Amino acid sequence: MNLKHIISTLFVYIIGANATWTAYQEYLSLLPEADDHAQAWKSSSGVPAGRSSKQHARSKVCYVDTHNDMKTDDSPYILEAVEKCNDGGRIVFPKHQTYVIGTALDLTHLKHVDFDIQGYIQFTNDTDYWQKHAFQQTFQNATTFFQLGGTDVNVYGGGMLDGNGQIWYDLYAKNIYVLRPILFGTIGLNFGSISNLKLRFSPQWYNFLANSTNVVYDNINIAGSSQSKNLAKNTDGWDTYRSSNIVIQNSVINNGDDCVSFKPNSTNMLVQNLHCNGSHGISVGSLGQYVGEVDIVENILIRDIFMSNASDGARIKVWPGSPAALSGDLQGGGGTGRVHNVTYKDITIFNVDYAIEVTQCYGQKNLTLCNEYPSGLTISDITISNVHGTTSSKYQPVSGYVVCSSETVCSNIKLEEIDVVTPDGVKNEFVCGNVDETLLQGIKCK
Repeated sequence: MNLKHIISTLFVYIIGANATWTAYQEYLSLLPEADDHAQAWKSSSGVPAGRSSKQHARSKVCYVDTHNDMKTDDSPYILEAVEKCNDGGRIVFPKHQTYVIGTALDLTHLKHVDFDIQGYIQFTNDTDYWQKHAFQQTFQNATTFFQLGGTDVNVYGGGMLDGNGQIWYDLYAKNIYVLRPILFGTIGLNFGSISNLKLRFSPQWYNFLANSTNVVYDNINIAGSSQSKNLAKNTDGWDTYRSSNIVIQNSVINNGDDCVSFKPNSTNMLVQNLHCNGSHGISVGSLGQYVGEVDIVENILIRDIFMSNASDGARIKVWPGSPAALSGDLQGGGGTGRVHNVTYKDITIFNVDYAIEVTQCYGQKNLTLCNEYPSGLTISDITISNVHGTTSSKYQPVSGYVVCSSETVCSNIKLEEIDVVTPDGVKNEFVCGNVDETLLQGIKCK
């Protein structure tokens, strides 16, 4: 199945330190036997690595040089290879080679080029430099080490990108306003793929996809926990923003925040065959954070997910109509928009706090105030089906939460074939509010 076929399938649905050394050792142990990425590529979808539906011939090959000393900035070598092989080439980071990136790289001018990353790439731990020079994006406090964009760009190879996150986890524990870079910034990419990569120890989100269309992520392995008492926070697997026609599939994610998060104006997306561990679920939102902004998430299909040791399974989170605060660096409320035509299906959970959570009071603990100032976002035509497994003991006997801030802003929210049980053996007991309970099949509402 190629990229064009996957996107077509999506349209059918729509219409209908020690840590650093550990990462490097893991990279060495997981190197594919084959040098050729096509031989090494293993994907149940059959998506060929480095192939987009806009594929042009790759007639040039550029091997990226390296100091190979794990300390000297190799960014000039990378830029040199990009200059030579952009528009019709393949840029190779060879197996067994190590690269250090200490310079913010603007790679948004790319076209008809592949990045064959077989080696190990690490970003420096110069927090002062990155806070000043990482690329500031247009949503929340997002910054990126680099930004990759253009037309017909593919990244693959079986190698590893290491964000050197430990120093950032410790720094954030001291100062919540520090700007932590995102490991992989895909900004303004039209027709491309990111596949067969290992992403480790991101300071913040692992992937930020913005202002992009027709992109497939396939066979991505994400992991990276803190080695100190300070947790690795806000380490979302993917955050999509102002993007459409996106596929995320066949990947394993071990992180500490959303496995996938559909941020404002994410449309026409397919997420399938993921194993998420330690996350906050696959989340629509948060939305409605900013007054004057219109946030839209619609035409989303999520299917075939295994969710373990997480706070949520299927999740929709919307800010209320009045100001609220989740933390000092995450505040908002009062925005408008809609969540429409979203389907979750075939979700297996294990030790998950809420199997399903729908809230329009994100960041607001005062539910009376939230109901007095209902969310400006509507939620409609939501189907969550065939969710089964066991929750954690955190909220038992309750295993789910479906509460809107007003009956006027939620419609046609359906739960079907739900079979979730708490450790005490209580089945399908949910907190429900301002929703049509007749559409919540098999649910006992409190």
